[in-house]
Amino acid sequence: MSSKTAFIGLGVMGYPMAGYLADAGHVVTVFNRTPSRADAWLSRYNGRKAGSPAEAAQDADFIFLCVGDDDDVRDVTVGPGGVFQAAKADAVIVDHTTTSAAAARELYETAKSRGFHFVDAPISGGQAGAENGALTVMIGGDEEPAGRAAALIDCYAKMQRRLGPSGAGQLTKMANQICIAGVVQGLAEAMSFALAADLDAKAVSDVISGGAAQSWQMDNRAKTMVDGEFDFGFAVDWMRKDLGYVLAEARRNGAHLPVTALVDQFYAEVQSLGGGRWDTSSLIAPLERIRNNRA
Repeated sequence: MSSKTAFIGLGVMGYPMAGYLADAGHVVTVFNRTPSRADAWLSRYNGRKAGSPAEAAQDADFIFLCVGDDDDVRDVTVGPGGVFQAAKADAVIVDHTTTSAAAARELYETAKSRGFHFVDAPISGGQAGAENGALTVMIGGDEEPAGRAAALIDCYAKMQRRLGPSGAGQLTKMANQICIAGVVQGLAEAMSFALAADLDAKAVSDVISGGAAQSWQMDNRAKTMVDGEFDFGFAVDWMRKDLGYVLAEARRNGAHLPVTALVDQFYAEVQSLGGGRWDTSSLIAPLERIRNNRA
């Protein structure tokens, strides 16, 4: 059944996600802060462009957000011209942005007080997952609106699950980022070690990927790491933003995350090399810089 939807944020993730909704027959109104991005989307998909988040949200049954961080989400929801000014009673707002759990809970309460719903639903799978309609969606919020949104989320997700009340989706995404940070650092060190040992690092990755060391990161990033290619989606700047949320939450809940804190600093080294827009596999770059300087 077709639904009236709004999609706010047409970045590398939101652009194809909104496209999947349009291709499924939903009526999609888009808003992007850079209007040319919305124009490009409309040249490919059926829909309409709004001049503000509030305009996009008018009469929408479901309003999807996919922007940058806490401040961006607040800007497009409770800020001037924001979604919360126009969302109709019982509308479901699905936030795919990775934010702090505190921001998710704050906006959930504000939405509830105004008669509509806010669901935190951060995503994993990167640009390729968005383009292939194969994202994993981690959901927090009330069960009924989350269930109502499930059929639309299925348009671009291979996996979705509600983990608990408001904030649970964001906390699950934090666990996801903790795992990725540790795995990528381990892979970077393994490939740098193989290079230092005068091994064919790509052959090494082929062999060890058949055993217990196998991971998605090894299968998809080991060889490009060795080649120094770091243009594969999720940027270091965004990972540091996410790890900032992780470490702040850990200070709040008492979790001890020594490896995550260390890898966050290694990503800061990548940024100092000018690699803020490199993808997260660039953790090998500081290691290779140190090794080559010693040679």
